[in-house]
Amino acid sequence: MPNLRRGMMGAAGSAGGGAYTLWVWGSNAGGKLGLGDAPYVYGNNKFSPVQVGDLSTWTYVQVMEAMFAFKLDGTLWGWGKNTGGELGDGTVLNRSSPVQVGSATDWFESKSVSGDGVPHVIKSDGTLWTWGQAWNGQAGRPDGLIAKSTPTQVGTDTDWAKVSVYSGNTHAVRTDGTLWCWGQNSIGSLGLGDGNSDAKVSSPTQIGSSTDWATPGNGGSTGFAIKTGGTLWSWGLNYIGQLGQNDVVSRSSPVQVGSLTNWSQISGGDDHVMAIKTDGTLWGWGKGIGIGGGNTISRSSPVQIGSDTDWAFVEAANEWTVARRTDGTLWAWGNAHDYGTNAQGSPGGATGDNQITNSSPVQIGSATTFIRISAHKVTGALLDA
Repeated sequence: MPNLRRGMMGAAGSAGGGAYTLWVWGSNAGGKLGLGDAPYVYGNNKFSPVQVGDLSTWTYVQVMEAMFAFKLDGTLWGWGKNTGGELGDGTVLNRSSPVQVGSATDWFESKSVSGDGVPHVIKSDGTLWTWGQAWNGQAGRPDGLIAKSTPTQVGTDTDWAKVSVYSGNTHAVRTDGTLWCWGQNSIGSLGLGDGNSDAKVSSPTQIGSSTDWATPGNGGSTGFAIKTGGTLWSWGLNYIGQLGQNDVVSRSSPVQVGSLTNWSQISGGDDHVMAIKTDGTLWGWGKGIGIGGGNTISRSSPVQIGSDTDWAFVEAANEWTVARRTDGTLWAWGNAHDYGTNAQGSPGGATGDNQITNSSPVQIGSATTFIRISAHKVTGALLDA
């Protein structure tokens, strides 16, 4: 079994082995854009990507309620909302400029999309660390609901490969290909097969006995995962078809999405899901406004977005989506949310009424050097070569 922690990262703290400039756009709530300005003034929201400082040493970026980025030296930096210790810097002060998380130089990657203030980060030695608020047990520690303002290890295991968090539930894959979960189990969202239990699971618990899981994913009260053979599986809340099962019946155990074996990437938003196949085609389902199919019709099974075969990476957020093509161009669509989340339009007064909502992919700028993208709620970020 290959070391899954490598994923898209060539070395500890390195996305593809390079270092890049960091760019952000959207809401600046809590100083989330990291630009050193007032933490929440409408005029300080950004409606197109702007650079964070002048450094070109960033290797990986992840947008959450706060924002985190990794440097080439293996250090981890955070900024934005910190009222529950989400930044891991030992304080509960919001930060509008990057501050270092501890002093470690072996942070590996943050594969976490979290609306609940609990970052999950894997180190290069395979250990898993969390911090911040944990009222639903989603920190995965025996101390349950106690908030932490500095990184705290989850157990003692050294074989964590990838982890994904959203809306209070967490899913992770180990290097042996097993799938694990913890957090809030609303509508069976943990995938443990226990119906609609709302019980909190505060320690990692294995889902089934399969050893061929490759990539975990989460949406709003839903879970997803791709197996090493390219099959796609889903479970949890399904009120609008976000499980891709061609119905609106919720599931509490993993169920395969169709019969195809060529899924390569999955990303869940609040109520819609985006995925890429090995042939470079882009697919979406769930709530229609963020899918990008040229309309706002919701879908209960995967529908192809256009006919292009050059999609490389996609991130679903709250009713909007951002994606990168193999040529390095950046595209976005969906609800602009008055913050410029899809990097279209311009400020339009107190409510941003000049924002543009697009139902199909629209290119952001003309650059062809974008490397890594991340999105959450109403903020986006990217690395640019």
